[in-house]
Amino acid sequence: MTIDVKVPDIGDFDDVPVVSILVSVGDTVAEEDPLIELESDKATLEVPSPAAGKVKEIKVSEGDTVSEGSLIVILEGDESGAGDDAPKEAPKEEPKAEKKEEPAKQPARAEAPASASVTDKGFGKVHASPSVRAFARNLDIDLNEVNGTGRKGRILREDVTKFLKSQSGPAAAGGAASGGMGIPPIPKVDFSKFGPVEDVEMSRIKKISGPALHRSWLNIPAVTHNEEADITDLDKYRKEMDTKAKEDGYRVTLLSFVIKASVSALKEHWELNSSVHPDGDKLIKKNFYNIGFAADTPQGLVVPVIKDADRKGIVEISKELGDLSAKARAGELKGGDMQGATFTISSLGGIGGTSFTPIVNAPEVAILGLTRSKMAPVWDGEQFVPRNMLPLSLSYDHRAVDGALAARFCATLKFLLGDVRRLMW
Repeated sequence: MTIDVKVPDIGDFDDVPVVSILVSVGDTVAEEDPLIELESDKATLEVPSPAAGKVKEIKVSEGDTVSEGSLIVILEGDESGAGDDAPKEAPKEEPKAEKKEEPAKQPARAEAPASASVTDKGFGKVHASPSVRAFARNLDIDLNEVNGTGRKGRILREDVTKFLKSQSGPAAAGGAASGGMGIPPIPKVDFSKFGPVEDVEMSRIKKISGPALHRSWLNIPAVTHNEEADITDLDKYRKEMDTKAKEDGYRVTLLSFVIKASVSALKEHWELNSSVHPDGDKLIKKNFYNIGFAADTPQGLVVPVIKDADRKGIVEISKELGDLSAKARAGELKGGDMQGATFTISSLGGIGGTSFTPIVNAPEVAILGLTRSKMAPVWDGEQFVPRNMLPLSLSYDHRAVDGALAARFCATLKFLLGDVRRLMW
């Protein structure tokens, strides 16, 4: 006899996709053996065989959608039930009556893959939940190109995210321009309805840096650690150097000392001088130290780079800072002047503020923010004494740097800035 196997009660789920066919025509199955696998956005469901027998027909394909009562498999009952067939002719007619309804149902099942091929890109045979399919569709990602790490090769949301990050910069930037990572775009508003407006063209620098910042913000799980460094003695020495430097036509700023201290801290905590490998499974350790610094210009922020900062002293770094800053303000920086940074420092000390969250400049994994130092009462164990305290804000890529490492880096930086003699170690 034949047995029609239908989708049992699966709760409040309709149009659940078939993600795996676990049997083939001709297979022998036992009672409770799984036949197909369904996947809702909340769970994976296996439909078991209600009896032992041989698979005669499979009525669904991977990618079809089914609901409770949908016919999925026709079984041939095992030989042990043959002796009971003769006296039960009437019941044997019931499957035939149900089979007459199949032509009406088949078009609906046949239309599901066709519809999916219009709304989804290459999703017909992939093993992924509806939510993951929607996520990939919003990012215009072909799931056939994504390696699934879930059960039986099922594609998880994390697999789609990893695939996106492995793509080239322009591809990732394109996703960000349309919202990115499935984020709905900001709605357009006609502000002229509320008052007079005008369109002001962005500077070329902002047009170029905007998409790069957006891409970094979407792709990097960034965290910011805040710290304070006592620069009382260091700044006193800096002022002495600056007085002499003015006579020679350059300036010695606090940034020169922070660059020098950062290089020493990066040598001790190399992870902050690394990059995440494109495959996401390892770090690229860099054995050179090129420090970028954000320079404020009338056109916007640019980031010139002090190359081989570990091989230069305070005077040489100070002169190079001055030269690159002047070129930046004049719009004379060359492409090579802004390439190759392994770590960036953004200083707002000349403007103000107490702390901020700088955006990590990918493919770097960390950026240090500086704001204005101030005199503050600090307890020395016996009394409060006035000390010049410099706020530090370190943003870092949590994939490469964890919170403890970030705190250790800032502690090292704080220690080095606490005594100028330590920068000579």
